[in-house]
Amino acid sequence: MTLREALLEATHRLELQRISNPRLCAEVLLSHFLKVDRTYLYAYDDRILTEADYDLLENAVYERINGVPVQYIVGHQEFYGRDFMVNPSVLIPRPETEFIIESVLETKPLPAARMIDVGTGSGCIAVTLALEFPEAIVFATDISEDALRVANQNATGLQAHVRFVCMDLLDAVSGNFDFVVSNPPYVKRGDLERLQREVRDHEPHVALFSPEGETEIYRRLIQSASGLLNPGGYLITEIGYAMEDAVLDLLQNGWERLPTRRDLQEIPRTIIARKTA
Repeated sequence: MTLREALLEATHRLELQRISNPRLCAEVLLSHFLKVDRTYLYAYDDRILTEADYDLLENAVYERINGVPVQYIVGHQEFYGRDFMVNPSVLIPRPETEFIIESVLETKPLPAARMIDVGTGSGCIAVTLALEFPEAIVFATDISEDALRVANQNATGLQAHVRFVCMDLLDAVSGNFDFVVSNPPYVKRGDLERLQREVRDHEPHVALFSPEGETEIYRRLIQSASGLLNPGGYLITEIGYAMEDAVLDLLQNGWERLPTRRDLQEIPRTIIARKTA
């Protein structure tokens, strides 16, 4: 079977199962297993696939039809222009989480700023901050040891200096920081059935669902950040849909609430607050 025929067949099977972007999905899977870029598939579309290569593609298409995200099948996802390893131990980085990086950049941190990423998952936020601010001192926490192993591998692979610590939120942190950033678990348990199958059945629930009430994790995060941030330091955190008012209400005495960053659909995504003296 040629590359052209394999691509057409995989696309057709994905279309029949109503998989989104079936052609792109087939291209990504095939180019991954052949270790080539997607343009190669068209420049050499008459190449004959080996039986082993075809079996890999067949298995990948089967996994995708059964809801496994493409990123877990190929084992990586781009974030802020860099490639991050991912597996089912960590959330797949989303484009909207890049707003956290952009929000930090806009504050123009001092070179040796101290930053901590809470609930780091794949490490995409912490590693990106360490690379964007090479003189900064960057820490990252997560309650999952499996997630921290992935984050550490990403830091090593991208040559970023990040200090990783296993803990719940900021429960065992001491010292002072200039930035506390986080994409915490904020999905309500009652929304489980509303999630896409790929998210509901394959991404780690510990990183998705708030373990307590809807805003309790933000209350704990804000309380801890208040004791750790230097005066003038920033708390920058991602929020879920329709959570802006509830989270901002938690930022009262001692906080200056800055404009919330919104996505292209005008949905509030990133809360930014500055600790006052």
